[in-house]
Amino acid sequence: MIRAIHRWPGLLALALITLLALSGAVLSIFPAVESLSAPQAGSGLSAATLVQRVEQAIPTVEQIRRAPSGRITAYWFDNGTPHAAVIDPATGQPAGSADPNAFERWMTDLHRSLFLGDGGRWAMAAGALAMLVLTLSGAVMVARRTGGWRRWLAPLRGPLAGRLHVELARVAVPGLMLSSATALWMTASTFGYLPDEGMDPPFPSVVSGETGFDPATAPLLAQTPVSDFRQLSWPYPGDATDVFAVKTAQGSGYLDQGTGAALGWSDRTGWQQISDTIVMLHTGQGAALIGLALGLMALAVPLMGVTGFIVWLTGRRGRPRIRHNIAAGKAATVLLVGSEGGSTWGFAATLHRALTEAGHTVHTGALSGFDPARYPHAERFVILAATYGDGDAPASAKGFLAALERAPQAPVAVLGFGDRSFPAYCAFARAVETRAHSLGWDMLIPFDTVDRQSPQDFARWGRALGEALGHPLELAHHPVRPVTQALTLVSRRDYGAEVQAPTAILRFALPSLSLWHRLTRRGLARFSAGDLIGILPHGSEVPRFYSLASSRRDGFVEIVVRKHTGGLCSGQLMALEPGQSIAAFLRPNPGFRATKKPLILIGAGTGIGPLAGFIRGNSRHRPVHLFFGMRHADSDFLYAEDLARWRADGRLSRITTAASRGDRPHYVQDALRNEAGHVARMIREGARVMVCGGRGMATGVTEALAEILEPWGMTPAMLKAEGRYVEDTY
Repeated sequence: MIRAIHRWPGLLALALITLLALSGAVLSIFPAVESLSAPQAGSGLSAATLVQRVEQAIPTVEQIRRAPSGRITAYWFDNGTPHAAVIDPATGQPAGSADPNAFERWMTDLHRSLFLGDGGRWAMAAGALAMLVLTLSGAVMVARRTGGWRRWLAPLRGPLAGRLHVELARVAVPGLMLSSATALWMTASTFGYLPDEGMDPPFPSVVSGETGFDPATAPLLAQTPVSDFRQLSWPYPGDATDVFAVKTAQGSGYLDQGTGAALGWSDRTGWQQISDTIVMLHTGQGAALIGLALGLMALAVPLMGVTGFIVWLTGRRGRPRIRHNIAAGKAATVLLVGSEGGSTWGFAATLHRALTEAGHTVHTGALSGFDPARYPHAERFVILAATYGDGDAPASAKGFLAALERAPQAPVAVLGFGDRSFPAYCAFARAVETRAHSLGWDMLIPFDTVDRQSPQDFARWGRALGEALGHPLELAHHPVRPVTQALTLVSRRDYGAEVQAPTAILRFALPSLSLWHRLTRRGLARFSAGDLIGILPHGSEVPRFYSLASSRRDGFVEIVVRKHTGGLCSGQLMALEPGQSIAAFLRPNPGFRATKKPLILIGAGTGIGPLAGFIRGNSRHRPVHLFFGMRHADSDFLYAEDLARWRADGRLSRITTAASRGDRPHYVQDALRNEAGHVARMIREGARVMVCGGRGMATGVTEALAEILEPWGMTPAMLKAEGRYVEDTY
């Protein structure tokens, strides 16, 4: 519900909100310029002295005003011609024209009413309301994504557009909320929907009928510092029944023009103080720094509009449409989905359709939106959960485990999705099942998993679920084929034949991209070393993933492949010749990317692929130490020539190799121990450790680093918690 509330005002009112924000950002500059350019009064100057100086400089003065910025303006007639000037309070002399800036006036009319009068004011008020709805709902969504309000500033992961959208929101939401709320207040005040407690007292009915009093001698003005002075208006010339009108920060009243006697006074009310504060906050008049800050926050709106549109469009493409999705409050069966790349949603759509056809009332939603109060009629929960990285919650499941603590107990079935070759296979789904069990939830059926998006595994689990529900349930799932691009092989370098481990570095040409892909940076329009390339082998709907050894700026797509016995995809890739093509797609892997910190890169075999990409991209020559394990230096020393060149030009600071065959067999973890002092020193100085390769190698590396770091009171787990130890294992 919150997501829909956030989405539609943004999509429908994007142009209006952007215009409102940009014009407001421009207008925020003028109060600061006015405050800096206007002559300011000294701290000890009284309003009476100011009036005296102006009267001496301009004998026919009729009104003096002081703006919140401190600018003082005088108005007078000269031979029937009106004049206005900014006043230097030190002399009372005119110091510049008071005519309003034509561009500022034009921009103000655009911002307030689109040059359309009252109708335009209502339109801009609608834009402000849409912005307020967006900021409130957006704040709730940010909190959900980060795992709660206390984790508002927690690190993010996921596609660039989504991360940028949230990062901008985290900074801009407070200012946009304030700007939109104050705009609605001012609109309501303009159209008379708020109480109108006038500041001016009733005009005096009895006056002396005399003239000639000099307001500069009035005790009220003598006691009022210029900082509290607001306005003084002279009586109409020749009208003995008129009076002086005075306004200060404390209130307003009248002075007899003959005797100077106070004829009435009204103190400022609390309501007026609130109204003035709201005007100040919205316009920046009297609070130039606040105005500039709000203006800067407003500049985030067009960027959030673009990134939000990309996120929405990506979501529409990445998720299948769930037909007949019953409202959460009416559903008896609730499917909750936790997905990182989007494929789990396809399985959820298949299950939703089958349960609906069997007569169930079903609601499907994201785990991150779980709230027990939303499901008053839920009789069972079915959880389909993927795992991100080393057992973490996927993007659409943030905060679920915490929300589970306060959930009502009901029968639950948990199904995990993952790749059995990864060490943290379905770890998050297992954590969900364990937590639910510990809280006393009944298990509808035992915990189960789906390996590599297997339709067979899913169908087997579906039959078990159907038995628990008391009716047959056949789940015929057809994975959604990802949108692919053709990659043409341009060169290959072969290794490993002598040690019976055929391996190749395959380099593909960058594919041609449509204008849409370039504008949205989708697909292979943007990628970095460490991202994943998904390849669909002939005869299979399940992609295989390879870590990229290049980034977009390198001008090519490069991967390292080893042929596995019976491996469908590796066999087809190793059979490729230059000029032949494969179908591929990009999957970002933001958790495994090089940072600006010094690096300790550890890899074995084909795991050197992304590490080589990091070194190739090290144009700033930060310290990088590579530990590389191979079988034999004469057969499978991948990137040997490149590493020598990168070592010479400063991209690679140091390289240590380990060969498991030959005169002195040893492994990469042994090489780490041999250079324990250097490794510990780099880590203590802030280096980041990045490991890529097989699970066995990664386990050995973790054990070696634990030994190296123990004397220094550090552990690999501590480094992982700080984001300084990351793995990409298979």
